[in-house]
Amino acid sequence: MPVRNQVQLITYPDSLGGNLKALNQLLQTHFAGLFGGGVHILPPFPSSGDRGFAPLTYSEIEPAFGTWDDIRAIGRHHDILVDVMINHISQRSPYFQDFLRHGRASRWADLFLTLDKVWPDGQPRQEDIDRMFLRRPRPYSTFTIAATGEQISVWTTFGREDPSEQIDLDLRSPLTWQLLREWFGRFAENGVKIVRLDAVGYVVKKPGTSCFFVEPEIWEVLGEIKGLADSLGIALLPEVHAPLPLQKKLEERGFWVYDFVLPFTVLSALHTGSGERLAGYLRVCPRHQFTMLDCHDGIPVLPDLEGWIDVAEARRVVDTCIARGSRVSRILGEQHKGEGGLDVHQIGGTYYEVLGRDDDAYIAARAIQLFAPGVPQVYYVGLLAGENDEEAYRATGDYRAANRHNYTMAEVEQALQRNVVQRLFRLIRFRNAYPAFGGEFRVLDGPPHQVRLEWTRGDRRCRLTVDLQARTADIDYVDEAGREVRWRA
Repeated sequence: MPVRNQVQLITYPDSLGGNLKALNQLLQTHFAGLFGGGVHILPPFPSSGDRGFAPLTYSEIEPAFGTWDDIRAIGRHHDILVDVMINHISQRSPYFQDFLRHGRASRWADLFLTLDKVWPDGQPRQEDIDRMFLRRPRPYSTFTIAATGEQISVWTTFGREDPSEQIDLDLRSPLTWQLLREWFGRFAENGVKIVRLDAVGYVVKKPGTSCFFVEPEIWEVLGEIKGLADSLGIALLPEVHAPLPLQKKLEERGFWVYDFVLPFTVLSALHTGSGERLAGYLRVCPRHQFTMLDCHDGIPVLPDLEGWIDVAEARRVVDTCIARGSRVSRILGEQHKGEGGLDVHQIGGTYYEVLGRDDDAYIAARAIQLFAPGVPQVYYVGLLAGENDEEAYRATGDYRAANRHNYTMAEVEQALQRNVVQRLFRLIRFRNAYPAFGGEFRVLDGPPHQVRLEWTRGDRRCRLTVDLQARTADIDYVDEAGREVRWRA
């Protein structure tokens, strides 16, 4: 299934008006013509935590959001992208609840990674754990089986709780693949066109490795999932936070990739007034990719930017973001920190906020994103140039909550009146409509304080010139009549 080379929206099912019907209403009215590339609906399934990323099942839509009918209604006009948390499922799912009752006698027991599947004696070895890229202090949780009183530990890569709310699936188990076939079949029946494989880099657990993107085993898993998706006409987008060489490997094997380098590199260019590092990156970045500046998580730093970061400069940018209200998540494990001990994994805050609520800087950043190679995704808070939601952060303690504000319809309509939002809408419509995008891309030479990007196809040409110091974005293009046109975004 070909992915459309136009702008996509990323949103929670309840963040724009409260439910899927309200989202569809906005797409048909205020957002008409903006998202020809589709809509990434963050997990609309029943979930027990992590804002949908601890799913109970993929067979149903959470009733508070709507039904599969609402998904199909949106899909009549927009390609739908949904997530599969390929690495884990909720501990409150019927599968794990059955395991908690019956333990190893459960019909679903083989779905889960008990520690004896990783270490033959079932005893975790600290020297192996020390090598892992950890997302929590230890990679497992211990539960008591109701029928026997036995204490069983299972692998849990993610989760702020202990025991974790997110239980890892065993991708070597036929039971797991049985469920995946059912879930992907349900997606195809309901018009889903793209599936994002959330946290796919963590699915292989192998002692003596980082347990992140373990080769060659990971390629076997990805190949099997791709075969399943291809058979149903579904495109795949693996979500892998890793340095550029690994993204290039994914691209070479026919997968779409995420441009997780771009957000911080654009931010740094606007902070420093120098575009040399950004221009150098855009010359070599993947072409078969989805671009973003912001998302439901944070602005990526490490490991994504390994090889593209100056430590002193990065520290200054991070400190500025913190001064503007951002929080950061840290990397666990000394061996996984960056050069000079840099330990920032992600920056939590809206993109508008980290740019100091500067309309011109924000529009310049979006212009760079929309001219960069790839399919642009615009997060709903970024679409409305939202500021940090401090109340949500205080209520949850989650650094990501500041960038997850739920907009009422009245708040959406109020945001639409802002000049910065209308400027962004005009940029998006230009990106969707101008025929040169998807043609030949070039980074043009220019002074260090400028970034100059150009697309050409036949006799059509458009060029972006961003002055990083003046924070201006000028677009020159050839119109249908062959005339040269310039406008300041």
